[in-house]
Amino acid sequence: GFRHSYSSFLVLILKLGRSKHFSLVDDLLVRLKSDQYRVTPTLFSYLIKIYAEADLPEKALSVFYKMLEFNVKPLPRHLNRILELLVSHRNFIMPAFDLFKTAHKYGVFPNTKSYNILMGAFCLNGDLSIAYKLFNKMFERDVMPDVESYRILMQGLCRKSQVNRAVDLLEDMLNKGFEPDSLSYTTLLNSLCRKKKLREAYKLLCRMKVKGCNPDIVHYNTVILGFCREGTAMGAVKVLEDMPSNGCLPNLVSYRTLVGGLCDQGMFDEAKKYMEEMLSKGFSPHFSVSHALIKGFCSVGKIDAATEVLGEMLELREVPHTDTWGTIVPTICEDYETEKMEEILEEVMKVEIKRDTRIVEAGIGLENYLI
Repeated sequence: GFRHSYSSFLVLILKLGRSKHFSLVDDLLVRLKSDQYRVTPTLFSYLIKIYAEADLPEKALSVFYKMLEFNVKPLPRHLNRILELLVSHRNFIMPAFDLFKTAHKYGVFPNTKSYNILMGAFCLNGDLSIAYKLFNKMFERDVMPDVESYRILMQGLCRKSQVNRAVDLLEDMLNKGFEPDSLSYTTLLNSLCRKKKLREAYKLLCRMKVKGCNPDIVHYNTVILGFCREGTAMGAVKVLEDMPSNGCLPNLVSYRTLVGGLCDQGMFDEAKKYMEEMLSKGFSPHFSVSHALIKGFCSVGKIDAATEVLGEMLELREVPHTDTWGTIVPTICEDYETEKMEEILEEVMKVEIKRDTRIVEAGIGLENYLI
């Protein structure tokens, strides 16, 4: 005549579920119902968690209706967890949408998070019109959208290259009293830069601070990269120079991007200036950055400037790439008198020879001198 406690069932269901003995879990649920135990929402939270961990969307969906069989009203958090699992599988987006649309019949009213889950799924699936309809339905049903709701739509618009509409949505958001978060701005800045709307990106960057969201290093680096990609590195210089006065200091990525962009435009003296600034702040340039600068100086006949950059790198114990030696050594051999060459070679030979500094192998132009 012993009767197991409800807690025993809960523990056993959790253990069996995590061990993937799902048929035994179903048997226990049948027994709970036939023996008329009073079940709590916790049981179904366990079940949803078990099926989510096992990546079984169909089983998770069945939990919603199983709760109704036990006369337990699903809560919005149960609905949302099931929706999250369903939309993570592309072929379950429509079943998730059907559940979302019918939930109110069972007394479960979707909240802001429910709408966000569906909007995000449809945006990723390219169904922007459905996402927009859901967004408008929120206002009709007195469900207040949040910052994430707007950001999801902005990201969807940007993926569709509709950046102007995304900016309009930002305006609408601000007019309604919402404060966009950092990720919303990052989304727009990325999209504006990809669409080559660099002036608009810079204006948005300036406007952020006015609107109470201080631009961070990610925002600045996004715009610096945008300017450099489009061959307007001086615009990137302006952005970098603005950073300290706005309470954000350039980092390694800022300098590397800028120096690389200036080199691409043949502005080697400017690039050298910012590389020296970079080194003075303890940042290490990637070998591709220093190589581009040295190669650039060599290409325009500024051998002294090239050797100066190389010297600074060596003083900081930075290892130049083999290609860098391969560029600079033959150039020096062509342009310098033997005495000067000997002096430079002696300095070079003081450097610890490592795998990446195969000077003799790289310096084809030294062959006659070495013989």
